[in-house]
Amino acid sequence: MKTIFAMLAATVLLGACSTPQPEHFYTLSGGGQSNLQPAKPVQYYVEMLAVSVPQQVSRNQFVVTAPSGRIELLEQQRWAGPLAGEIGQALSTAVTADLGAIDVFRTPYPDKLPVYRISTNVQRFESVMNQYALIDAVWSVRELASNKVVTCRTVANEKTGAGYDELVQGHRRAVQSISKQMADVVRGFGAGNAVCPAI
Repeated sequence: MKTIFAMLAATVLLGACSTPQPEHFYTLSGGGQSNLQPAKPVQYYVEMLAVSVPQQVSRNQFVVTAPSGRIELLEQQRWAGPLAGEIGQALSTAVTADLGAIDVFRTPYPDKLPVYRISTNVQRFESVMNQYALIDAVWSVRELASNKVVTCRTVANEKTGAGYDELVQGHRRAVQSISKQMADVVRGFGAGNAVCPAI
């Protein structure tokens, strides 16, 4: 009888050890106040080109830095899609909401409104647990009608609290900071003074 109980206990323990941990998925889009605002009249078209990110973070899993400096790849904490796509979608949503624009990337459009092509190269995407979320991006806005281009750099460093939700919120704020500067440059073209925002 003791042997049977021992075997049952061992089976339960093995089952508990083999239970897969649930995966948690996060997105950089949505959840912002801009989504609650009424739609603005369309004044611009933008083309938000595909975003490039460093190879070491170009994956669905979170790549985080522990306070000790150790880099960790987290299998259970994932972006809803590839990180470059998450950043691109979040930038597109924020910029178009800010400007009252439509993102016409890979979409036919009429010639009645000005078109601005936005390129983004993320050079650093850092997630330091319980400390900060950082996005360092070089980006440009090109006015297609004149072929004039303004190239800028934004280092958005947001302090975060404890936990993964806080880390994601920090990166969302960083994306919002970059998108606001992009929208300001687009408006600057219309006003004849397109320059990089002061840092």
